[in-house]
Amino acid sequence: MRVSGIKIISSALASLAILTACDKANLDPVTQLKVRLTDAPINAQQVNVQIKEVRVNLEGDTAWTILNTPAATYNLLDYQNGKDTLIAQGNVHATSTVKELRLILGDSNTIKINNEVFPLSVPVSSLNGYKIIVNKKLNRNIENVILDFDAGLSVIELGKGNYQLNPVIKLK
Repeated sequence: MRVSGIKIISSALASLAILTACDKANLDPVTQLKVRLTDAPINAQQVNVQIKEVRVNLEGDTAWTILNTPAATYNLLDYQNGKDTLIAQGNVHATSTVKELRLILGDSNTIKINNEVFPLSVPVSSLNGYKIIVNKKLNRNIENVILDFDAGLSVIELGKGNYQLNPVIKLK
């Protein structure tokens, strides 16, 4: 009888340990964060922006998390009138708040006006990327953050054939 009692207690403790482990796993679930891009109109044929990396800063984290970002060049004008495209995604803690995003741009940016392509320079001050304040509380579902890259306000003509990109980005 004593051996049976010990087996029952051992089984109960093992079950409790498994249930406790499951509860801990559910305390910190992850959600998939997707960053999408759309654009407002501009008087140009193309505005090509090279995005090399997207980083996210979560509330309480001291480090930036790098999202899976296929380095690519996007013609912003392809993403107008309700169209958007996925530029980055990754798993983050579902109970977190996204404080900021950071877009790391490349140097292969161009603008096409009247069938002529011009380089679109990025200021040296933006070498660490463009920071976007988000402050969005996540939930357990897939979360989309849509960045409205306003090409009309972002492209500055510095002189004939000399253009600079100073991104103006709003959250949708």
